[in-house]
Amino acid sequence: MIVTGVLTRDDRVELIEGEMFDMAPTGSRHAAVSMNFYELFSAARGLARVSFGGPVKLGEFSEPQPDVMLLRLRDDYKIRIPEAADVLLAVEIADSSLASDRGMKLALYARHGIAEYWIVDAAGECVETYSNPGPVAYMEKRIAGAAEVVAPRGLPSVQMTVRDIFS
Repeated sequence: MIVTGVLTRDDRVELIEGEMFDMAPTGSRHAAVSMNFYELFSAARGLARVSFGGPVKLGEFSEPQPDVMLLRLRDDYKIRIPEAADVLLAVEIADSSLASDRGMKLALYARHGIAEYWIVDAAGECVETYSNPGPVAYMEKRIAGAAEVVAPRGLPSVQMTVRDIFS
């Protein structure tokens, strides 16, 4: 679509189930949380690749761009887009996108077998963690508040408090 001029490289869109969706602009709260994840996930170096805003290929018709992903260590991401099996954790920072992150994206990630999904609720300052994906939804859900510790199941040594994510 870029080649034909329908989109430019600066357009912020994602492909979900064959439809193009505009991505919400990044606000200051969203940007601050992203910067915190950059520091918090530095502990994952050597254990996983960290992707900020990169795409993940989910079947033939979906290529969402989670805000943060922890990916399996591989050398071929330069020549191919990560797929569901590569994703240890997908994170969506929900400032204005909470409804779609809990609805459309939650179902999409579960259906394609993303091992773990976090929704970081910027307004509520909590983290919803979803694991054990099934064909329609995740089987396990946890909501963690400020003093609670969260860690990706695939990398339990990369721990942080929810307060750390929002500080």
